[in-house]
Amino acid sequence: LLETRPDLIGFYILHAKRCGGIEIARIARQINPDVKIVFGGIGATFLWEHFLGHFSEIDYVVIGEGEYTFLNLVNCLNDGKLNEIEQIKGLAFRRSGQTARNEDADAICDLDQLPIPAQYFSYQHVSLTRGCAGNCKFCGSPQFWGRKIRFHSPDYFIEQLELLYERGIRFFYVSDDTFTVNRKTVIEICQKIIQKKMEINWTAISRVDMIDEDVLYWMRKAGCIQISYGVESGSKKIREFLNKKISDEQICRAFKLTQHYGMMARAYFIYGCPQESWQTIQQTIDLIDRIKPLSAIFYILDIFPGTALYQDYKKRFKLSDDIWLNRIEDIMYFETDAVLSRDLILAFGHKLRTFFYDKLPEFVEALDLVDRKDLYPQHADFFSRLALTFDKGDYAGIDAIANKKKIVERLYGRSLEYGPHARAYLGLGIIHQKKGAHEESIRILSEGIELFPEDEHLHICLAVCYMNMGKFELALSHLLKFEHRKEALHAIANCYQALNDTEKAQDYFKRLETSNKQIPDS
Repeated sequence: LLETRPDLIGFYILHAKRCGGIEIARIARQINPDVKIVFGGIGATFLWEHFLGHFSEIDYVVIGEGEYTFLNLVNCLNDGKLNEIEQIKGLAFRRSGQTARNEDADAICDLDQLPIPAQYFSYQHVSLTRGCAGNCKFCGSPQFWGRKIRFHSPDYFIEQLELLYERGIRFFYVSDDTFTVNRKTVIEICQKIIQKKMEINWTAISRVDMIDEDVLYWMRKAGCIQISYGVESGSKKIREFLNKKISDEQICRAFKLTQHYGMMARAYFIYGCPQESWQTIQQTIDLIDRIKPLSAIFYILDIFPGTALYQDYKKRFKLSDDIWLNRIEDIMYFETDAVLSRDLILAFGHKLRTFFYDKLPEFVEALDLVDRKDLYPQHADFFSRLALTFDKGDYAGIDAIANKKKIVERLYGRSLEYGPHARAYLGLGIIHQKKGAHEESIRILSEGIELFPEDEHLHICLAVCYMNMGKFELALSHLLKFEHRKEALHAIANCYQALNDTEKAQDYFKRLETSNKQIPDS
């Protein structure tokens, strides 16, 4: 702030981070009393009056979809046309010391008229749509974006991916509330990804009642590795309360088909809802046992501004938005319900997570992928990626999951049943290396190198096997071609040291030291 001396600062406010935004705005105003502070985003949209009424540091709030509102505000300020600010749709401000709000901005119907951010920035989160046809009580999306879904064209979406791909980005999070709401558009996008030979991986979010086999097939072919679904609860009455209009049959079908096509199906659950009990928790457990998710996220029901739950909360307790003057990130529903206690909620969560982790090995073993030869490469990738999740990823550090080593070895083996995969060869090679079975490790890694001769990880791992066996010259034959890698440099230096070539050993240790001061390996 001292160096750039900005005239205006825009803050995107997520609700739980609002206090940090206010504090930074206060610092900015102390540094430069003339700087203009603009809040926007979902956290500011639903508390615009609260922010303007209590925090003098904030000059303007952009409400809802902000591209044109913010642009018009910047132009007015830049041109000195302050009298026109009261005409800017979607803007809130102070008039004579009182909070005021202009009429809402019109929704941007043609999203393609917006510039493609990838022309200017690098990022991984992309979206095709704005809006959600659902109306869940816990979600602010319907009020923020509206319930009418608006689309970018497939060409816009693909151009965005291409620009990011050219910058070396290979993994994306597709952040739409429901990516698959228009199956024809999704299939067209997937086919274009394949046609343009973009070798990417990505995740998406959908609803269990908005998928079918054709969509899943093309999504997997185009690199989708995970779809997240909001299941919320195994209790029909709780789903009805939350206004989540899905059935057990739809949930079961979606999870079976998603994993049948070689994508991880992630389930979002919410507990601590009205009428939650050990009976409803058991219904959720029973549903988990039926759908066999490979990933499950359990949330305690939260109350946020902009949701139907929040309106009901304020009405029940006759409260105003001033509740957020307290330094709290959220309001958990159970805190407002005399029937539910903190200890009971914690017990519910422990029961759900314990069951999921206990059953996860069984869910993995039950995987049955569609027998389509054109999907065999994707199936090999799926099993090796899943193995990595247990080996070094999210599940590696969870002690509650039993027999992880056996699961990992089994999954790498299943990967190779569908075809050669470098990650699977590497994983199995490391497993046998750790067992001290160096000959078997060498056999597996050598087979992998025959198929993937340029894979540096396989060569380095094979070299480590030879080093463990005292065959340092053989190790060097695999390491020297990859001396740009830090882990290879370290191994090369150790090899020369073991061979009593002190001069070369010291040279490589110096190169390693220099490398450590630079950008680390990815």
